[in-house]
Amino acid sequence: MTDIRDINIEFEEPTPPPMRRWPSYLVALIVFLILVYLLRTVLLPFVAGMGVAYFLDPVCDRLEKWGCSRILATTLVTIVFALVVVLAFLLIVPLLVDQMTAFITSLPDLVEKAHQRLLPLYESFRLRFDLPAVDDLGAMLKNRLGTVFGFLTQTVQGVVSGGAALANLLSLIFITPVVTFYLLRDWDLIIARVDHLLPRDHAETIRTQMRAIDTTLAGFVRGQATVCLILGIYYATGLMLVDLPFGLVIGMMAGILTFIPYVGAMSGFVTAMAIALATFDGWHGPAIVGGIFFIGQVLEGNFLTPKLVGDRVGLHPVWIIFALLSGGALFGFVGLLLAVPVAASIGVLVRFGIGRYLVSPLYHGHDRQEDADIVPEFPDQP
Repeated sequence: MTDIRDINIEFEEPTPPPMRRWPSYLVALIVFLILVYLLRTVLLPFVAGMGVAYFLDPVCDRLEKWGCSRILATTLVTIVFALVVVLAFLLIVPLLVDQMTAFITSLPDLVEKAHQRLLPLYESFRLRFDLPAVDDLGAMLKNRLGTVFGFLTQTVQGVVSGGAALANLLSLIFITPVVTFYLLRDWDLIIARVDHLLPRDHAETIRTQMRAIDTTLAGFVRGQATVCLILGIYYATGLMLVDLPFGLVIGMMAGILTFIPYVGAMSGFVTAMAIALATFDGWHGPAIVGGIFFIGQVLEGNFLTPKLVGDRVGLHPVWIIFALLSGGALFGFVGLLLAVPVAASIGVLVRFGIGRYLVSPLYHGHDRQEDADIVPEFPDQP
């Protein structure tokens, strides 16, 4: 008979339940957003420096491949970039300021002249096509666009109050170059340190999504900046060649605002056409101005944007406009700087989440899990 004391029974330790990490991530995200909101008035030079460093990091990497040390490459890139900015301010900004001041001063007269010239034309169309009267049309536009203009006014006020104060301007001038230099110098070290802190179970997935975000930002930010510069030079040169008053400031603003889809071209076209109608006799001048913007849109849509930005960055124009308006209204100028990176990140993460959903039992059903390997096609843009 076997003694019960001689029997060794091994008990398996229960497996601990998996740790739910999403509450911690959610709390960290909420704390981060609260800190950004509270510190939005002092974050401007750091966010701007981070953006410039991200923009210039590929140049430093290229110089390193050519044999320069990181310190030397960072110093050269920072000095050249600072010189370009200073020369632009010394050569172009005073002329833009003078034209902008003169444009604002003469704006009421230009509007009145354009109104007097367009009113008979509209009256002829109104009688022929039974359009509303001018007074009714104005009231209709006021009712329809009042809410939009109110929201835009609040957004601009938030941007100005958060980004145009003297302290923020001084910080942009003196602190941003320092932040840019140190971030450029330590960029690879910072990336390596962040990579080391990633949770090991999900490190490769996070790296994949970060690479997708980087591709999106590189394609949009760097490519769109080049498109804005080319279009600004084109519009300004074309309008100045036809002797349009304030052509330089209108062309440069139209090119700069091109990063907001449809806003740059439409605002520049409307402003230039109004000045052309008030300035030129006949329809020859306004037709040339309209042709300049038409050619610019053809160049942007068929050559510049496909070649420099690409069509697979995954940022829908409506999504960009919403991100810019929301960022400006909530966080001021800092929100404008963060709007596109945040929009790109959210777009990549949403596509990743939808991709996981399309291969999950929640989409295929528990009884059809064998079809999970067949992933339906999904558009790139969110």
